[in-house]
Amino acid sequence: MNPTSCPALTDLSEEESAFREAVRQFAENEIKPLVSKMDAEAKMDPQIVKKLFEMGLMGVESPEKFGGAGATFTMACLAVEELGRVDASVSVLMDVQNTLVTNAFLKWGSEPLKNKYLPKLSAEWVGAYALSESSSGSDAFALKARAEVKGDKYILNGSKLWITSGNEANLFIVFANINPSQGYKGITAFIVERGFAGFRVGKKEDKLGIRASSTCELLFENCEVPVSNVLGEVGKGYKIAIETLNEGRIGIGAQMVGIAQGAYEAALGYIKSREQFGKPIAQFQGVQFQLAEMRTDLEAARLLVYNAARLKDAGKDFIEAAAMAKLFASRAAEKITSQAIDLFGGNGFTKEYPVEKFWRDAKIGQIYEGTTNMQMQTIAKIELDA
Repeated sequence: MNPTSCPALTDLSEEESAFREAVRQFAENEIKPLVSKMDAEAKMDPQIVKKLFEMGLMGVESPEKFGGAGATFTMACLAVEELGRVDASVSVLMDVQNTLVTNAFLKWGSEPLKNKYLPKLSAEWVGAYALSESSSGSDAFALKARAEVKGDKYILNGSKLWITSGNEANLFIVFANINPSQGYKGITAFIVERGFAGFRVGKKEDKLGIRASSTCELLFENCEVPVSNVLGEVGKGYKIAIETLNEGRIGIGAQMVGIAQGAYEAALGYIKSREQFGKPIAQFQGVQFQLAEMRTDLEAARLLVYNAARLKDAGKDFIEAAAMAKLFASRAAEKITSQAIDLFGGNGFTKEYPVEKFWRDAKIGQIYEGTTNMQMQTIAKIELDA
């Protein structure tokens, strides 16, 4: 199954199609041979990260003057999808870099911050987004990390949990409260470099899926951050967090479409070759019905994701569309990957075949960057307020 042959509603421009094909070939040739090893060892191959930069995939939207591709958000999502089709761990590393970190700099960074960090993020530095804590997941603004200004520096204390790309990252967008008495209006975003005094990366989580993607604890013990490294306005970090995550949800939707696509293709190939009762199981109507349902859910998810990405690129309101895309795509990915295992039968339950990994990787889609319940709450609130 080639997604570029999808119906007219998902047609891409020539530039987008060529870009997607280049990413697909890169994923097939460079990433696919390492997927099982990286998953088993729960470690990203450094050469893959290096090649992501060489391919220009770590700064898709970043302007050319900063070393980026100067392309669209939609193209970033196409790359996330194609990487997810082969390995969700590589996909999410690229996704966070583009839809969260780079987007935050583009929208909220001062010119000095952009000039200092965007070239590095396009060429060599992995970025991470540090919002969640042990007591603040869906209730993101209950964070306990604190920052106190002392002269020309802020002193950060606290910890962060479940931070994607924690091991690989050189730069972290960290949210801390400078005035707890003001509640969420004290939350401020800081740019923290890995080498800053008082900062270290802590425990790496042992996860069900996206195992090669490092998910880490971050520790701040009197961490010194220059005043000039405040991202956006002091006390407006809550706004940065909300608006950036709205964009990031589209990227996760794209990742889920990629995972579902990979599982669907694997299942389609298998049912054509697997014989029972003297013929390929693809010839049985019960199997055909499952295939039709998988394909329909996959296409619906893709349409929702592309629609949200196009709205974002057009400068139109995309918040509800983003929530719908993530909600549906994450559910579709879990359903399609599970159905793929069913079609593989006992083989699908083994690590010799790829579908069990697709299923493990899909589960996180309903959890990170806003749980399923939070997406439904967002959609309902928008509808009720309309």
